[in-house]
Amino acid sequence: MRDIVFTRSSGWIPKVIREDGALKLMLAAGADANHDPRTFTFPIGEAHLAVIREDLARHLLLWSAVLPLCEAAGTRGQLDENAAVALLAPVLLSPPPDVDALFRRIRWDRSRLVAHGADIELLERGQVCEAMRAATELSNEKRAQEYHASRRRAERGVVLGPLDAAILRYTGQFLHGATIPRRSPDAVDPALLPQVMRVIATAEQACAGMRIGLDPRRGHRATDKREWDRMAATVDAAVRRAYPELVDDAVRTVSFLMCSEAADRSRSAPVEDDEEAADDHGKTVLSFTDDKGGEKKWVRGGPRTASAEFWEFVADRSAGDNEVFTIEDEEMGEGIQLHFYADSIARITTARHGEAGSDSEYQVEYRLVDGIGGYRSLVSAFVRGGCAALEQHGPWMSDVAEFERARRRRDAR
Repeated sequence: MRDIVFTRSSGWIPKVIREDGALKLMLAAGADANHDPRTFTFPIGEAHLAVIREDLARHLLLWSAVLPLCEAAGTRGQLDENAAVALLAPVLLSPPPDVDALFRRIRWDRSRLVAHGADIELLERGQVCEAMRAATELSNEKRAQEYHASRRRAERGVVLGPLDAAILRYTGQFLHGATIPRRSPDAVDPALLPQVMRVIATAEQACAGMRIGLDPRRGHRATDKREWDRMAATVDAAVRRAYPELVDDAVRTVSFLMCSEAADRSRSAPVEDDEEAADDHGKTVLSFTDDKGGEKKWVRGGPRTASAEFWEFVADRSAGDNEVFTIEDEEMGEGIQLHFYADSIARITTARHGEAGSDSEYQVEYRLVDGIGGYRSLVSAFVRGGCAALEQHGPWMSDVAEFERARRRRDAR
């Protein structure tokens, strides 16, 4: 038989219950293997109940002290009741200096106290009883999250100034640096918003005209890492030059915002808008194949360009074990083969057509490729003018050994 003896308005603060005639403190903490909250209980006395009823600060301090014991129990372990009971008198019945001294020796959960209104400055100085004078029953979880984020930064040696913090709030990355940034002017102190907007304007001017294209080698929504890194470096340099007092976290969140927005523009644009050049005057029929037996035909006069169709084929089929793609013009007897695993390409032309049952002879030439941008240029050139149009995109190497040496030299750099 379990009866609730005392509870506060916030359901997470530990309750006092009577179970089989004995007083116990009951609290939820941690989770079991199924991610459901675990509930722990341990015995208390009437004197402890009296303090818990009358003194919110001591009640919260006890909760903070017991939570690490609950965490230590994990998903299946038992609460160390002896250790929990041993905290009762020192936390609830001791004078404030002794409580402060205790909290300098034990593990305790700071975030719970911060969420319930603790004075952070006093808390950091070890004056836990004094810090809890302003305690409230209702919790402010955002305050606790911000405190935790600030502590994580402090562990890295990062101290935010007012403008740094305002910029991180503007991008929504104050709490979590991995959050996709967004523009949230309402989250910024109005007095600081004009300064934040000047920093953002500096970043926008620095990357005006730059773009981050898609990289279909990694799927439909992946972006060009090189272009991302180039834009990030450009924005970083401009912002640091104009605002040298900003910490790295603030500068990075601004470049992250600019890059994320540029990438989103590419993802939302029609595929044809991502082409470097139209190919309306090029080939009439092309065949696309991959290393896994996939094939697709493009015929002139359809709704999309050959380049757009090819890159969609790549985005659909490309994978870690499928990184060789071919475009072939059977009528002209020529094609190109893209080797994504090696950042290289081969152009293949028919040197002599087979006669009387003999095989045709082909000339194969190789070239190193500089990222997805280089691939796009070569594909566009081929679909417009065939292998002849690729001549200006050399040098091309017919000697395989020479090409492999060039590739190793590049990779060594």
